[in-house]
Amino acid sequence: MILGIDTSVGTSVAVVDADGVVRADESSDNPLGHAEVIGTLIARALETAAVTPALGVTALSDDTEISYVAAGMGPGPFTGLRVGIAAARAFALGRGIPVVPVVSHDAVALGRLLQAAMVVEEDVRFAVVTDARRREFAYTVYDGMDADGLPVRATEPALIPRDDLDARLAELGALRLDAHAVPAALIGLAASRALAAGRSIGPSDALYLRSPDVTLPAGPKKVSA
Repeated sequence: MILGIDTSVGTSVAVVDADGVVRADESSDNPLGHAEVIGTLIARALETAAVTPALGVTALSDDTEISYVAAGMGPGPFTGLRVGIAAARAFALGRGIPVVPVVSHDAVALGRLLQAAMVVEEDVRFAVVTDARRREFAYTVYDGMDADGLPVRATEPALIPRDDLDARLAELGALRLDAHAVPAALIGLAASRALAAGRSIGPSDALYLRSPDVTLPAGPKKVSA
């Protein structure tokens, strides 16, 4: 059982079993209220999935315990992204279980590839695009799915000015796929497939779009009489 958490675009929490079946899926589209809703969404997801969240609780079977936490590592804005990663790490630390990092764009790409496979659609190169605000976009280009059922990145996540994106994707020969949400269920599914393949598919550190706006002061202010 995997608890998936992503706050790169909105806030999303899901519980996925080892076979990829979604037991619970909770989300909020608010791009700013991550800290306010993350705890409630986790509690709801665990309750819906009928799993045990706390140490000291005797599970009825392996199907009622969370074994891994899958964390969406971005790309995403500093403040929002760190809320989800901190929540994932805190839950994992409390349970004594591993965190599985997942590139958030990979989850969107996996959803697109699974949908294409269901309708026997030919694989095409495409780019997952998310709004980075400040007139910029984050994008990652993908070339189909590998033998482990995971998206193949043709480029790593990158930041680009809004007006330059379409020309860049045309240069790369990639169709544009705008993502307005990152489903935590697909974060969990990507983690499940990575675990089954014995692979690491995400970075240990967050993929922040840019440095935080807050900076350390240069020094103490002078006081005049």
